[in-house]
Amino acid sequence: MALTFLRHASLSSKYQGRYNGWTDLPIAPSLFDRQRIAILQKQKFDLVYSSDLLRCTQTLEMMGIKEYRQDKRLREVRFKIHIEGKNFDEVSRLSDYNASLLEERGRWHNFLCAESEYTFERRIKQFITQLPHDKEILICTHAGTLQKIFHLLGLPYNKMDYLEFKRIEYGLQHLV
Repeated sequence: MALTFLRHASLSSKYQGRYNGWTDLPIAPSLFDRQRIAILQKQKFDLVYSSDLLRCTQTLEMMGIKEYRQDKRLREVRFKIHIEGKNFDEVSRLSDYNASLLEERGRWHNFLCAESEYTFERRIKQFITQLPHDKEILICTHAGTLQKIFHLLGLPYNKMDYLEFKRIEYGLQHLV
């Protein structure tokens, strides 16, 4: 199996650097950098999957990909309502914020997210393990989702920039 993971295109600058979990935000077409994906656009994929959120589906459509499967399991983690849309500086000024939350990933996740880490991981693992094993697959999704996928696959992850992609050839039997 070959999987190519693509982070969606850039959002408008007013939305960048914010906790934009399930908010359905559009990409900024003026910031769409076709050169970043020129090689990717020449590849042929047997299957293309996308988060159902607009920023992912618009990315694929701007690439000229019309046939893809939307899957809610590829959404970003769901942030708490009072966190959604804020940047770190705004979050750090909340009355219940404490810098010690940053010392432990689990505590930080629980502070930010309405979706438990277990639930987030379970839905992504379910998606990955149900992929066909003999296909060339493109998956367009979000930075946090990509981070969780790479963790589940036991691969190193450095935050991917907008329209950045990584291809891996991998067997997923160890996830079952």
